[in-house]
Amino acid sequence: MDIEKLKFPIGKFEKPTALTKDILNRWISDISTFPKRLLNEVINLTDEQLDTPYRPDGWTIRQVIHHCADSHMNSLTRLKLALTEDQPTIKPYFEERWAELIDTKSMPIQPSLKMIEGIHERWTVLLNNLTDEQYGRIFIHPEHGKTYRVEENIGVYAWHCNHHLAHITETKKRNNWN
Repeated sequence: MDIEKLKFPIGKFEKPTALTKDILNRWISDISTFPKRLLNEVINLTDEQLDTPYRPDGWTIRQVIHHCADSHMNSLTRLKLALTEDQPTIKPYFEERWAELIDTKSMPIQPSLKMIEGIHERWTVLLNNLTDEQYGRIFIHPEHGKTYRVEENIGVYAWHCNHHLAHITETKKRNNWN
């Protein structure tokens, strides 16, 4: 199978030319429903299945789940910084290094599933109550050398949820796991 398709089973994030309320609502729904959708896909996986990489030289499903908890925790913090500070510069982190830490490589997934559930519950409350002005607030990402509007970052993380969920669902399909 094509390595790019394995890396990006739903494609790369593409920002729409115009962001409508319908698009934002769909993105918020994707973020809101992610914990349940993820749980449904991973709850019955064995340790052997969880320790299966989703692609050659890629993370295991276990690492993907823990990565989602780490990444979404950071995204919620970035949102709160953007909402409470004037154009804050966020702190990037080395996700590939975090993925190699012992908690990510070998811990059971339940703590991260709980984190994701709580993070997404709080995140969704904020997202569902943003004003038009708050959608336009920005933060600066020094690693990427650009500014992100809150509304764009909602799309990035809706994509992120679906992207990593597809890593799991596609791995299950390829391996004929129920």
